[in-house]
Amino acid sequence: MATYDDVARVAVGLAEVTETDRRGTRVWNVAGKAFAWERPFTGADRKRFAAAGIEPTAGPVLALACADLQEKGAVLSQGTPGLFDMEHFHGYAAYLVALDDVADTDLEVAVQDAWAAKAPDRLLR
Repeated sequence: MATYDDVARVAVGLAEVTETDRRGTRVWNVAGKAFAWERPFTGADRKRFAAAGIEPTAGPVLALACADLQEKGAVLSQGTPGLFDMEHFHGYAAYLVALDDVADTDLEVAVQDAWAAKAPDRLLR
């Protein structure tokens, strides 16, 4: 079971990452662009899940940026446990990670990929 502290450990190990606070949640940025952020479910999210007959994860959830919707589709099509999407994120180049359900190595790769999606070219070289 991963935690936000595990996310922070991976994220701050990458070049030019800063951690900020946005309305009481942690956000990890590279060159001023958010690539990972805490994403607790809202009341509206829980209502959507209930209407669809889905039980949302009770544990912490992380959102990760992608380069575009094609990358998002490719990531989610792999069926990696813990990685998922929800209605609110449809059409948006980001996906969610249930930290209770994702393997440590999968989380590390996902955070690194999100960083690469937002990092300037000079850092990718």
